[in-house]
Amino acid sequence: MEEFGRSQRYRVDQIDEEGFRANVGIIVCDSRSLVLVGGRVGQDAWQFPQGGIRPHESPEEAMYRELREEIGLAPDDVSVLGSTSGWLRYRLPEQYVRRKRRPLCIGQKQRWFLLRLLSAEDRLRLDTTRTPEFDRWRWVEYWQPMRDVIYFKREVYRQALHELGPIVFPEGLPSPTHGEPDGGANG
Repeated sequence: MEEFGRSQRYRVDQIDEEGFRANVGIIVCDSRSLVLVGGRVGQDAWQFPQGGIRPHESPEEAMYRELREEIGLAPDDVSVLGSTSGWLRYRLPEQYVRRKRRPLCIGQKQRWFLLRLLSAEDRLRLDTTRTPEFDRWRWVEYWQPMRDVIYFKREVYRQALHELGPIVFPEGLPSPTHGEPDGGANG
């Protein structure tokens, strides 16, 4: 896993010169190599935990904060298996870009982390903040999140799952054909 030192901190309120906001994505897997997805509050949408990087926070610190806020896990509940080698980016569809906000944010640049759950599932909690991100969670096959996530994040999910997959499946990645997007409700 790449180390993130104090020199690699990013300010959330400073969108990069291309208009992308720094963010972390979290893939938690279990001993069966299933991955955890959360159901967005009040929506029929599923995604991995993710969130913005605060001022003076490293990507790894943001990952641990988001892990606690979104699914209630502490550092001792997981083992960090790896992270993407660089930033993965997605653009927001035009209807989601807030044109009157400055600086203008056109999308997210994400550093993805792969974690293994070490503790029991009863440690998962979705009510650690006043405004929870998720109201339900489930374990799914490795490629399933590509089908479930909103369409504009699918390519980033594909990239993260491909890059981090060899850590979970050292003998070779399972075929993604069962997880390829099919134009379902989220797309």
